[in-house]
Amino acid sequence: MHGRWLRWIRPRPTVRHFPQCNNGAIAAARPRPALRPDHGFHSCRRQLQDNNAPLRKQLKDAAKAARTAAATPVTTESPDILADWELTVGIEIHAQLNASRKLFSPGITAPSTTPNSQIAPFDIALPGSLPVLQPAVILPALRAAIALGCEIEPVSNFDRKHYFYHDQPAGYQITQYYHPFARSGHVDLTADDGLEEGTSLTVNIKQVQLEQDTARTQEDDANTALIDFNRCGQALIEIISLPDIHSPRDAAIYVKRTQSILHAVDAVTTGMEQGGLRADVNVSVRRRDADPGSFSYSGVTGLGQRTEIKNLSTFKGIEDAIKAERDRQIRILDQGGVIEGETRGWSMNNPNETKRLRGKEGEVDYRYMPDADIAPLYLSSDLVEWVTKKLPPTPSVLIQMLINEYDLTFTDASTLVSLDDGERLIFFQEVVDELVATSQVQTTPKDHGRIAGNWVLHELGALLSSDERQWDDNMVTSRSMADIIHRLKSNVITGASAKSILKLLYNGDKRSVPSIILQEDLKFSEMSSGTYEEIAREMIEKFPQHVKDIVDKGKIGKIQFLMGQMMRHPRKGDMRAPTAEETLRRLISKNGIDGIDR
Repeated sequence: MHGRWLRWIRPRPTVRHFPQCNNGAIAAARPRPALRPDHGFHSCRRQLQDNNAPLRKQLKDAAKAARTAAATPVTTESPDILADWELTVGIEIHAQLNASRKLFSPGITAPSTTPNSQIAPFDIALPGSLPVLQPAVILPALRAAIALGCEIEPVSNFDRKHYFYHDQPAGYQITQYYHPFARSGHVDLTADDGLEEGTSLTVNIKQVQLEQDTARTQEDDANTALIDFNRCGQALIEIISLPDIHSPRDAAIYVKRTQSILHAVDAVTTGMEQGGLRADVNVSVRRRDADPGSFSYSGVTGLGQRTEIKNLSTFKGIEDAIKAERDRQIRILDQGGVIEGETRGWSMNNPNETKRLRGKEGEVDYRYMPDADIAPLYLSSDLVEWVTKKLPPTPSVLIQMLINEYDLTFTDASTLVSLDDGERLIFFQEVVDELVATSQVQTTPKDHGRIAGNWVLHELGALLSSDERQWDDNMVTSRSMADIIHRLKSNVITGASAKSILKLLYNGDKRSVPSIILQEDLKFSEMSSGTYEEIAREMIEKFPQHVKDIVDKGKIGKIQFLMGQMMRHPRKGDMRAPTAEETLRRLISKNGIDGIDR
């Protein structure tokens, strides 16, 4: 079985083995599929009577395309906030935990390109196999819940959520519906997260629960689905928010912020871009001038009938799907219709509409019941306290630390925190530590933070961008970077020479920084003012039209072009850019333009 896709073969439309529900879905009562000798699963599920590809295939193809290419632009953009209608959104985020084992089996979770190579008997519901909670999943789940400000329950229980589909071979999913391990959290959003300036939003979290992931499905053709159970049974946390969001854009910002928090505390290994996080959104609308709606959710009253959009896998997709569903509901209500509670799908191939999947299941439909095979989960206060103390700082805390302790701008601090899974931030701190240690006078990180940030983010970042290379702190060590910055600050080399040295190291030069300076003759020797003037006059005579534009037309920006030419001079290693620019401005001002001096 290992290393092969399992085949779920849909019968032809003429096969009619089972009755169907009113909404077109298959009736719940049906036999379990049998495992063929060639490892194929057979389903007697009727094929939908249309000529289009199955919607699940459309959704999965769209998710895959979104992770590998830029999202298709929306042709008709609807506004984020409507004057006459109030939108209400609640979100359920499903995130794969950073754990080496699955939730209830010893199956490993490391990525594999070989289908069905990392499965245990319980993952595929073999008779006689029983669930055994793996302790490795507890710590990342706790880190996530604590970082989200939740209250940790000392005792929680596992429940069975019953539904029949080929990606869940047991016929039920193990989750924590009634007694989750964490409750009552929140995520605070501000303008720093992307909200409008001067605004803020708190999204309250109803609960965080542990549950199993499903298998991965790949549509082979219109009648056959290939099933890979490597993912089946992996540990997820489901983060269920209250309906506190009233803007499609704010919804996407909330999911992005939550992903950032989970990643910062090492609760997850991959995010939405790599398929490790998915979101279901619940959408309802009501007229602002009408009576409150008759629906409620977890104490929030006055809502309209909600629909759920499943398996959204991009931030842009969340925003566009909510807008599409909001606009659909408004059209129905404007025409005197009624919104049905249902589950819908969205595809980036049709970003302006959602499509019905099935009627909305409720608690009765899923037949939730306690799982008799799994003991309650007990979490001691000592464990929770220990995890809290060991918790890595959140992005907002890191940004504030970089601003206060390293004197970085908010933009540079935010960029540094978000890059390369935190590796660039660690490299930056190591560079600053080296500068503090090698300084001949007593200094603090604040004395070196801005210049180190500039070289780590912008100078080294420009080299990475130009070559489209991934981050690797071995290409330029923190000690070498600190050595370059130290010699630049000490006037041993100029900025141009420092950039040349950095590029040599980046391209694999194994020499030390002092050796490069000596062998490439990059040591700075101060030029006389007469030499500066001589080089500046050379540039003025070489580019007379630029000088004429500056003098006659006031095109002061062209001084930067002349500056660039000066800094390409063979003696650029002995030049200071401020002195060169000052000399240029002084000589040009003598040609008849007043006020060119700074």
